Amino acid sequence: MQNPVLKTQYLESIIPIMMKSRSYKNKHQVPSVEKIVLNSGISSLLDRNAIEETVREMSILSGQKPIITKARKSIANFKVREGMPLGVKVTLRGNQLYEFLYRLIGIALPGIRDFRGVSSKFDGHGNYTLGITDITIFPEINSDTLKRGMGIDLTIVTNTSSDSEGYELLKLLGMPFRENNSN
Repeated sequence: MQNPVLKTQYLESIIPIMMKSRSYKNKHQVPSVEKIVLNSGISSLLDRNAIEETVREMSILSGQKPIITKARKSIANFKVREGMPLGVKVTLRGNQLYEFLYRLIGIALPGIRDFRGVSSKFDGHGNYTLGITDITIFPEINSDTLKRGMGIDLTIVTNTSSDSEGYELLKLLGMPFRENNSN
C-alpha cells in the first residue's frame, strides 16, 4: 500500500527541514502528528434521527465508524440525563490521519468563501484545535441529504509540548495560518 501524499512529504522533506532548523540530532526528535480527534455535539433535545444522521455524516467524513459520547451524569438545568447521547467522536491515526489532513488543508479550507487563513493559537502543549461550523465544505458531504446544520471541532494532537514546534510542523504540512496572528 502506498503512503498518503502528506505522509510522504513529511517523511521526505519536512523531517530534514525541521532537523536543520531546530538542530535535532535524530529524526525521531522531530515532532509529528499523533492523531486527529473529530467531535460533533448533538443537542440532547433532538430526536434519535439527529444522532443517526450525525453518525452517518461523521463516518463519511472520517472513513471509520464514530462512537457516540454519552452524558456521565444528569444535569436538570440542561435537561440532560445520565446515559443520554450528547455527541459523536472519531479518532484518526496513521494513514487515515494524513488523508483527512490533506483533504482539510488542500480542499476544504481553501473552498471557504473569503477565507483568509486559520488562527495560529495553540493550546500551550503543541496541539491545535479548529472549529468548523459547516461540514459541507468537505466535498464528500452531500448538502442535499443533510437535514440540519452540522459543525465539528477537530483537534490535531502532536507529540511535542512546544507551541512553536507544533506551529512549524503544521505550517510545513501546509496549514494556512493567518499572517497577522490576530484571531
